[in-house]
Amino acid sequence: MKVRKWFMLLLMFVLCIPTMGISVQAAQTSSGISIYLDGQQIKSDVAPYIIPKANVTMVPMRVIGENLGAEVNWEPKSQTATISKQDTLLSMTVNQKNALVNNNSVPLDASVQNKQGRTMVPLRFVSEQLGLTVNWEDKTRTIRLQSGNVATMTPPPQDVLSETGGMEPGTPVVTNGDLRGVWISTVYNLDWPSSGSYGNPAKQQQEYIQLLDELQAMGMNAAFVQVRPSGDALYPSALTPWSRFLTGTPGKDPGYDPLAFMVEETHRRGMQFHAWFNPFRATTDAKTDQLPANHVIKQHPDWIVNANKKLYINPGVPAARQQIINEVMEVVQRYDIDGVHLDDYFYPSNVAFADDAAFKAYNSKKIVSKADWRRDNINQFVQQLNQSIKSVKPHVQFGISPFGVWRNSNVDPTGSDTKAGVTAYDHMFADVRTWIQQGWIDYVTPQIYWSFSFAPAQYDKLVTWWANEVQGTNVKLYIGHSPYKLGTAEAGWQSAQEIINQLNYNAMVPQVQGSIFFSAKDLRKNPLGLLPALSSYYNR
Repeated sequence: MKVRKWFMLLLMFVLCIPTMGISVQAAQTSSGISIYLDGQQIKSDVAPYIIPKANVTMVPMRVIGENLGAEVNWEPKSQTATISKQDTLLSMTVNQKNALVNNNSVPLDASVQNKQGRTMVPLRFVSEQLGLTVNWEDKTRTIRLQSGNVATMTPPPQDVLSETGGMEPGTPVVTNGDLRGVWISTVYNLDWPSSGSYGNPAKQQQEYIQLLDELQAMGMNAAFVQVRPSGDALYPSALTPWSRFLTGTPGKDPGYDPLAFMVEETHRRGMQFHAWFNPFRATTDAKTDQLPANHVIKQHPDWIVNANKKLYINPGVPAARQQIINEVMEVVQRYDIDGVHLDDYFYPSNVAFADDAAFKAYNSKKIVSKADWRRDNINQFVQQLNQSIKSVKPHVQFGISPFGVWRNSNVDPTGSDTKAGVTAYDHMFADVRTWIQQGWIDYVTPQIYWSFSFAPAQYDKLVTWWANEVQGTNVKLYIGHSPYKLGTAEAGWQSAQEIINQLNYNAMVPQVQGSIFFSAKDLRKNPLGLLPALSSYYNR
C-alpha cells in the first residue's frame, strides 16, 4: 500500500506542473488522453501531449520532494535532471537521445525537452524506471499505469509449469499456417527486460509474460529472442559471462535462468522460440574495464578487432569461429529451442577491419582476394554450425537474417534491380546464395526494410528476387519487416497500410512462408495505428 501511495503522489507531481509554450502541434495531439494508475484516474489541469513522429507521450517533470522517497536534482549548466530512488539513479539531459540508468546508457524514444523552463520527459520511460508497467489503449486513448507489488512475486513451482503446459523436447509447434514472428532485442534493454527490472527476476518474468500476451493478441506465433547480445549470455554458461542487460552489471548472476523461463513460457502458448545470436559482436563499444575475466575480450584479446570504436571477434581466426559454435551448441544441447537464429553481424560494413595478420596466418587455401577469404571464413562458419546443430538435434531449425540486398545488378547481373549503398555479399562478406544452394540453412529472412516507394531498394522487387533464390530448394523464405520506420520521413512510411500492403504482396508469392517484425518495442507502440490492422489481417 505504501508503494502505491508513493507512486500516486509521484505521478500527481509529475503530471500537475503547469507548463507554458507547448506548441500548437503538441496541443492538438494532447486532447482526450487519460492516465490511470492502478485503476484510478490521474487528473491534471495540464494535459500530456504526444510527439507524433516518435509516437511518445510527454509529461512535465518537477522537483520531487524527499518526503516522497525520491531525490531530484537539476544542473542548469548541463541542463541535466537526476532522479534517485533506492538503487536506481536516472539521469536525463535536455535534447540528448540517451539517458543514464545507473550509469548505463539507455536510448530514449524521444529526447527530453525544455519548454520555457519546464523539463518535458517521455512518460513511458520515466514510469518504467520507477517500476511501473505502462499500457496504451488506442481505441480509448488511455494510458494505464500499473505499480503492482512485483517485489513479492514468485514464479510458479516447476511442477506447476510442467503440468500446465510444458512440452516435451522436440514437440513441434506452429505447424499450420505461415510463421509470424517478432525480434525481441535484449541489447540496450530495447525490448526486454526493462532496465527498471534489474535485479528483480519476478518483474522480468512478468514483463516477458505480458510481452507474449500482447504479441499473441497481434496474431504472432514465434519469438526470436536475443540470447547472446554482445559476447555475453542470458543463460548460465560455462563459456560466456552473464549479460549486463539482466542486472546492469556484466557477469552478475540474475538469480534465475531467463532462457529456461522464456522457452517454457513461449511453448506454453504454442509459439515457437528461436534463440537469436549475434555471433561476432564482442561489445557494443570499446570499453573493456568492467568486463568480467571470462569475457572473450579478456580471454582472447588476440581475437579482437576494434572497428570504428566497436569490438568484434575476428571471423578469420578458426579457433574463434569454433568458440562461437561451441557457445551456440551449449544452448542447443541444454534447451528445448525451436531454432538457432543469426542476424547480419558477420563483418562490419564500410569500416576499416584490421585483419591483415589473420589473412596471412590463416589462409591455408591460398585465396588471393581478402574479400573472397572473408566470405570463405563465414561460409565455413555457417556450414560447420549447421552440421553441429543437425548432428545433435536435427529438428532444430537454423536460419539467418541477412541484409536485404545480396548484390546490386550493376555489379552482378544476377543481383537485384537495386542501388543499395551496402550489400550483404560485398560489404558484410555474407555469401547467402551459397548457403541457400548448399542447404546449410533451413530458412532465410532478408531484412527488406524499405517500402514499395523507395526506388533504390523497392520492396516488391526484393521479395521477388529472394523468392527466385529459394525456388527449387528446401530453404524457407521469411521476410523481415520494419514497423520501426512507420512515421519517419523515408518514402512510403507515412501510413500503416504500407505494412499491410507488404503482407498482401507476400501472400501472392508462394515461396514466402512467413514474416518477422523488428522489433517488439516498435510494434507495441502501435505506430500510426498499425496494430488493429495487423490483428485484423492475421485473425481474418
